[in-house]
Amino acid sequence: MAESEFGTVFSQLRQLLQPYEARLRLVHDRPDSYYLDTRHIMKNGKPLYFGSVQTRKNYVAFHLMPVYVTPALLDDISPALKRRMQGKSCFNFVRPEAALLEELGKLVRRGYDSYAGAGYVEELSP
Repeated sequence: MAESEFGTVFSQLRQLLQPYEARLRLVHDRPDSYYLDTRHIMKNGKPLYFGSVQTRKNYVAFHLMPVYVTPALLDDISPALKRRMQGKSCFNFVRPEAALLEELGKLVRRGYDSYAGAGYVEELSP
């Protein structure tokens, strides 16, 4: 797979998380890794992880911790997006797929809202 295509996928996935950056904590923003934590500190003294995008050797990984914390968020995702899942909270992509990225963006919003409902982040306006 061409590196430039991975760069495009990384950029598009990063854009799904960026709208939440101001309300979360940016851990790092590098060409191959974008990482957000919440400001909520867990019992172990570490911030609660929200999500990240990482370029790997053969794919671009999108991690979304709210789906691990609240698995019911995955109940109505499409079979096509489900096929992109690796583990409980990671979605892998090798090329841009507009429909899946749109669906994933909606899942990110529902994930953020679920964290807000639990008091981990501040609520967004509708």
